Amino acid sequence: MTNNAQKREVESAASLNDRLGLSFSNFSLLTRALTHRSYANEHQDGTMDNERLEYLGDAVLDFIVAEWAYRHFPELPEGDLTKIRAHLVQNDHLASFARQINLGAALRLGRGEKTTGGNHRDSVLGSTFEALLGAIYLDSNFEKVKNFVLPFVHPSLDTILEEINDPKSQLQEQTQAMKLGAPVYRVVGTNGPDHARTYDVEAEIAGQVKGRGTGSSKANAEREAARDALKKI
Repeated sequence: MTNNAQKREVESAASLNDRLGLSFSNFSLLTRALTHRSYANEHQDGTMDNERLEYLGDAVLDFIVAEWAYRHFPELPEGDLTKIRAHLVQNDHLASFARQINLGAALRLGRGEKTTGGNHRDSVLGSTFEALLGAIYLDSNFEKVKNFVLPFVHPSLDTILEEINDPKSQLQEQTQAMKLGAPVYRVVGTNGPDHARTYDVEAEIAGQVKGRGTGSSKANAEREAARDALKKI
């Protein structure tokens, strides 16, 4: 861990505000955006959690990503634009965005949530990122949120079409929409000599095997297993 990372293991809202150049005028909004419900539950003093801000930030983010996709892919039909939006606002992407700005260090968590590593958990980080967007919107305006979000989204420009057509990505989006969690892929067998080996893979969803695939590499076998699972769910 670098010295800078060590310094930011615990960070105040004020420090985050300065480091990211957010320039909040209503500082209580930022503090609330960083407040997990576990912290609010432990402090019965009127402290409010970030869930309403998360709701607002989710809506603002959807529009920003939809507009970005509309402008950058003028040839795509509505269905593919919807896939792009859904893919980019998945919680694992939002958690990745949160990690890029070390958002977890500034979270206000209850003791139990902190002990179990809540500030590193995807679900917490993704939700907090959305809450932060909601707070920026209320404190300033839509353009400021857009300018904050686009640097996270734009690097996907060259890869997003491949990603949305990848069966593993499609399966993950589907299982998340169904609240079944992320698929788990397991190699259950190998065949052939080293120079011509094939792999047998199972795709497990919510503890049940839903797809099977065979390929000349683990990655290819996983894609075939995902394709098979998509047909069944």
